Amino acid sequence: MATKGKVLLTGASGLLGRQIYQCLKKSSWEVMGLAYSRGGEELVKADLLDFEKMREIMTDFKPAIVIHSAAERRPDKVQKDEDKARGLNVTATQELTRLCQELGSFLVYISTDYVFDGTSPPYRHDDAPNPLNTYGQLKLDGEKAVSSYIDSAIVRVPILYGPVETLDESAVTILFKALLSNDPAPMSDYEKRYPTHTRDIGVFLEAFSSKVLTDREICRGSWHFGGSEVLTKYDMVLKMAKVFKLSSKHLIPVREPSGGAPRPFNNEFDYSQTKKHFTMDITSFEDGIKTVLEPFLPPKE
Repeated sequence: MATKGKVLLTGASGLLGRQIYQCLKKSSWEVMGLAYSRGGEELVKADLLDFEKMREIMTDFKPAIVIHSAAERRPDKVQKDEDKARGLNVTATQELTRLCQELGSFLVYISTDYVFDGTSPPYRHDDAPNPLNTYGQLKLDGEKAVSSYIDSAIVRVPILYGPVETLDESAVTILFKALLSNDPAPMSDYEKRYPTHTRDIGVFLEAFSSKVLTDREICRGSWHFGGSEVLTKYDMVLKMAKVFKLSSKHLIPVREPSGGAPRPFNNEFDYSQTKKHFTMDITSFEDGIKTVLEPFLPPKE
């Protein structure tokens, strides 16, 4: 069977990367997935900061499209170790951009709603960023590197959930731990979030990649993709409790800003540009989270 083309995917073993990889493979792309610490049989182990190795990989593979999903995406961890996060989120992105420019590969950079400050939603794709924390600033620095190359796109996404290897892997699924416990636990009921299933993003990026092959000029620039259900973390847990018929009485809603790295209050996206060119199929949170969390339910007595 003929392939649509070659895609190089960074972060292919991660929460989002796994879904992007599967969606591309199912749609007849020739995909090379890169992973650093969790490489599998299908994935190529690669350190994005080993620039000579990366040059060798990309020169040999000659991808038509590079999707850069690898990142340190935990705001509190970035805040504590900025230098390490800068290497992956900025320096590696700068080098990938240079390599794509040399090879003529179209670069798709996965960014975040955290480049905005949450004070003036909904945010259009061309609104001026103003990050509140170090994570948002480093992702914005990555955006600036990518946008220096004309054949590139920035795809911003909100908080993610999807099939996980452990509940700790997503800022959404980790909330299930508090629900399963009977111990009183505070739960943020302040910042407004728009949880998005990673499979939906994978489907979108496959369609986006196909569009790159036929009209790369339209694909250049910044794009927004994600869910439209507005939920606090407390709201998310209430929905988890509803779908699994569990008690949430032990959870204590906290209606003040979360601790740790500053979080935007409301980073709702304006999707008008995306909807003009693409179909946005979004999984409802209740349907998506039920499937994702079912494997972690305790066994029935």
